[in-house]
Amino acid sequence: MNRALPLMIAGCLCGGLAEISYGADLMAVYRDAVAYDAQFASARAALEAGREKLPQGRAGLMPTVGLASSTTWSDTDTTRRVSGAAEINTRYNSSGWTASLSQPLFRWQNWVAYTQAELAVAQAEAQFGLARQELIVRAAQAYFDVLLAQDALATAQAQKLAIAEQLESAKRNFEVGTATITDTHEAQARYDLATAQEIAADNDLTVKRQVLRAVIGKEPEGLKNIKPGVQLARPQPDDIGKWVEMAESASAPVRIYQAQFEIATREVEKQRAGHYPTLDLVATRGRNSGTNSTTLGSGFDSNASTVGLQLSIPIFAGGGTASRDREAVALKEKATADLENARRTAALNARQAYLGVTSGLAQVRAYEAALTSSQSALDSNKLGYEVGVRINIDVLNATSQLYDTRQKLAKARLDTLAALLKLKAAAGSLGDEDVAAVNSLLD
Repeated sequence: MNRALPLMIAGCLCGGLAEISYGADLMAVYRDAVAYDAQFASARAALEAGREKLPQGRAGLMPTVGLASSTTWSDTDTTRRVSGAAEINTRYNSSGWTASLSQPLFRWQNWVAYTQAELAVAQAEAQFGLARQELIVRAAQAYFDVLLAQDALATAQAQKLAIAEQLESAKRNFEVGTATITDTHEAQARYDLATAQEIAADNDLTVKRQVLRAVIGKEPEGLKNIKPGVQLARPQPDDIGKWVEMAESASAPVRIYQAQFEIATREVEKQRAGHYPTLDLVATRGRNSGTNSTTLGSGFDSNASTVGLQLSIPIFAGGGTASRDREAVALKEKATADLENARRTAALNARQAYLGVTSGLAQVRAYEAALTSSQSALDSNKLGYEVGVRINIDVLNATSQLYDTRQKLAKARLDTLAALLKLKAAAGSLGDEDVAAVNSLLD
């Protein structure tokens, strides 16, 4: 059962740059992705195909009915030379039909194939579930990447503006003789660097928008950012061991390989059933009629019905049955190893995602504190520069540190949200309600 993400809204220092919101949110992006994404469409079609395995497997247990009919005309001229030449013309027509029914009574391999079909459907369902979880993660990551690129561009623009003001101040102070030309050159260098960073940030935003467009099929007009004052809570249960246990038993890849293992196990039984006898109920009903047009003329009609049991005992098939048996045993061993590898990989993914969440939460708190300190340092350096106890480079460094901290805080918050989704996916419980939970945190 899916669980809502353990997120709560509480008052705290956000510290990020405010973004303009246009109304598009994560839920809208996810819905567009469900309707447009080609990978998800492929997974949906694969699910429909996989569900057909069940009626195909059931067909081996059901009776088969057939109907055959035929009609034949012949025209024969015969010359007799016994006591004088004579020609006899024979025209003959025969027609008939036969209805047949065969009902398997004991074909063990057909029963095993039916159970394999049920497992194949379960495997298809698990594969579709994995595709849906991957779509959620991809859509959310593309969404967060655009938000981060927007923050980076806004940061670069704000930093450029702040450096431009410092550049103008340095120029004025140089003109009145209270500062050296070095201050102006330093400010100009920082301004040029900020311009280059702004260009790179704008290009990166364009690229990230195109990535999101490839997922949702349209150009995103604007995305809602995280609400100011949102605090992310620790994952629940707050125990990495329990998340690992859930991943090892319930993650989508594990369920896929578990079904594959069960299918391989039954395949061994199915191939060994090739040594067993088979018993079928068979019944036929037919009618044949014919006409013979000669000098005397004749014809016939016949009806026939049969019901019986047909027993078949395999004795030797060139070694093919035994070879397929050995092949199935080897494939079962492969499926066992694949299942174990899936469990180990799921456990590793769960650990990494859990540590990503906890580390991200710690980074968010650290960057929030650093943002407050950076703002205080900038204010102090500006005041010190005005009274002459700080130089221009000190103000520029403090400005760069402030905006760098803001950018890192925004990234840490978005990375933590992405890690929360990945943790739920690793445990096999990521669903639409988790998208809604994250969506509720958007402004």
